[in-house]
Amino acid sequence: MAPRRSFNRSYIGTATMAAQQSQSIQTLLEAEKEAAKVVQQARDYRVKKLKDARTQAQKEIDEYRKFKEDEFKAFEASHAGNTQHVQAAVDEETEVKKGEIAEQYAQNKDAVVKKLLDRVTLITPELHRNLTKVE
Repeated sequence: MAPRRSFNRSYIGTATMAAQQSQSIQTLLEAEKEAAKVVQQARDYRVKKLKDARTQAQKEIDEYRKFKEDEFKAFEASHAGNTQHVQAAVDEETEVKKGEIAEQYAQNKDAVVKKLLDRVTLITPELHRNLTKVE
């Protein structure tokens, strides 16, 4: 009978160990599931933070673009008056020069016409220098 008892004890010990191993495996599986949840939460958090960062960056870009456009419009408006002023000065200078040219034309017209007519009508005939004199 002694061997039977030891067999029963061995069987009970094996069954208890198997139950403990099964429970340990179950605990490990639960821990693995919990770890997978934590990892998934971390991934979701990272994705959310990346989206938030992109949104914030786009917002800053839009604000900066608007600021620069407003700055450019202000610069353009402040210098547009200068362009009109410069254009008016150029137009005035052009009119003055046109007046001076017209005045010089009126003063020198008669003298120029006289010089042209004198060149055409007052000719002194002479032989060409390359022409050899025949004697």
